[in-house]
Amino acid sequence: MAREGQTQVKKAPAAESTVPPAHSDHEDHSSIDFLEKDAAAAIVPDHAIELDKAAERRVLRKVDLFLLPLMWIGYGLVYYDKAILGNAVLFGMNKDLQLSVVHHSANHTTTSTERLSWATSMFYFGMLAGLYPLTFLLQRFTIGRVLGGVVVLWGLVAMLTAAVSSWRGLFAQRFFLGFVESVMPTGFMCIISSYYTQEEQALRQSWWFSATGGWTIIGGALNYAFAQIKGGGLRRWQYIYLLAGALTVLYGCVCFIIPNSAVSAWFLTPEERVVAVERLRKGQTGVRCQKLKTSQLREAVLDVKIWIIAFMMAAAYTINGAVSGFGPLIVSTFGYTPLDAILLQFPLGAICLVFILLTGYLSSRIPNIRIILLVACCLPVIAGCAMIWRSTWYHRAPAPVVGYSIIGFFGPVVSLIISTGMANVAGATKKSFTAAAIFVAYCVGNIVGPQLIKTPTLKRHYPGLWLGLIICYCIVVALAGLLYVLLRRENRRRDAARPSRDEAERDAYAFRDLTDKENPYFRYVL
Repeated sequence: MAREGQTQVKKAPAAESTVPPAHSDHEDHSSIDFLEKDAAAAIVPDHAIELDKAAERRVLRKVDLFLLPLMWIGYGLVYYDKAILGNAVLFGMNKDLQLSVVHHSANHTTTSTERLSWATSMFYFGMLAGLYPLTFLLQRFTIGRVLGGVVVLWGLVAMLTAAVSSWRGLFAQRFFLGFVESVMPTGFMCIISSYYTQEEQALRQSWWFSATGGWTIIGGALNYAFAQIKGGGLRRWQYIYLLAGALTVLYGCVCFIIPNSAVSAWFLTPEERVVAVERLRKGQTGVRCQKLKTSQLREAVLDVKIWIIAFMMAAAYTINGAVSGFGPLIVSTFGYTPLDAILLQFPLGAICLVFILLTGYLSSRIPNIRIILLVACCLPVIAGCAMIWRSTWYHRAPAPVVGYSIIGFFGPVVSLIISTGMANVAGATKKSFTAAAIFVAYCVGNIVGPQLIKTPTLKRHYPGLWLGLIICYCIVVALAGLLYVLLRRENRRRDAARPSRDEAERDAYAFRDLTDKENPYFRYVL
């Protein structure tokens, strides 16, 4: 009898299986046949291993303590870096880089912020260019080395913003900044899906994505502090970018220690690595396979649920393109000073932070509630957009500020789209494709959002922006309903096709790097 907290090994009953046996530890792991398989095949057999619950809890806690703070800080830097532009324009960047253009005519004078809109969107064009090549680099090569090198480069590019002297230079800098930053979100999504079970993924995905709200507050506080600088040889917005870049370079140095997967996790003992891998067997999602498989790419391109998830992400994240690039500027039009506008980002950030974590927690505790929560969180966003649009914008008006705050529910909507999308695919190449597809859609939404803001419509409260966002969130609700029906129907079909399970065969399938469509034991979460 094993002591409590140690791994107990117990073979499943013997049964015939159509799946070939896994490679044992002494086999040549460099062979082409081995690379075809999941990395888990190196340390666990085809049959299930009975695990001690205390050992599982201990391993899960160690994985959480290593990964979650690291990812929260990393995505926080991503969000802070993107959102700096919205605050920097209040500190003179608009004037210094000619981002606002004043047009004079015989009857009136108008100010165009079209260059600022394109500066915001240019970042996401860079992300679009970098997503697929950098995501597949992460799958093919060592995660720590790729992440570490790219993040250090990202920090250096961010610091170079302080040297930009024209709007054209800012466009180029924003493109390259987006290109290198694209590695972060898809990398985190794939890391979570390779360390955690389907039930655990929603809460863990929400942990790193909650940095959206947390760093809205932290970044706002830092920017408020920089606003107090009165002297010095640089403009205030230049100091902000130098700080952000320096923090990112330090973070990039830490990224070099991230292991490839639970199979090689240096912060776990050899026995704990077996537990960390074995506990993933039930979900049939696999751990990591470094071979790019064209069959999985073809399947992913033709998988309708991936397209639904992508369209949901594009529609849901249109709002972020407006908020991150223009949020403080929009709030200042409600009659508030630039410093007040920065502080009024805090309620939106707090709602993002709290409800991203709350919906992640509920999803991990209540089965098949993710899509229901997603739809519920869309409703405050729609209400908030309507409040801003239709309320009276007098000096220091409270109603549009309240509406602006509750659109922070876009955070849990996006977090639930990510966790639902990644929990419902299997196969390493297919997971990489899905992660990149979700963030390609994320980029599309962020590109479209700033273009909805038309300065000449300010007196009419930017009707194109708020109406466009309301339509986008109605589309999210409709697509969420369609996805729910499709996944539920597929689960019922699979249950009917296999009324009794061959446990030995199911265990053997778990680490064969099969996709969700290839594996008859895979079940979708709703």
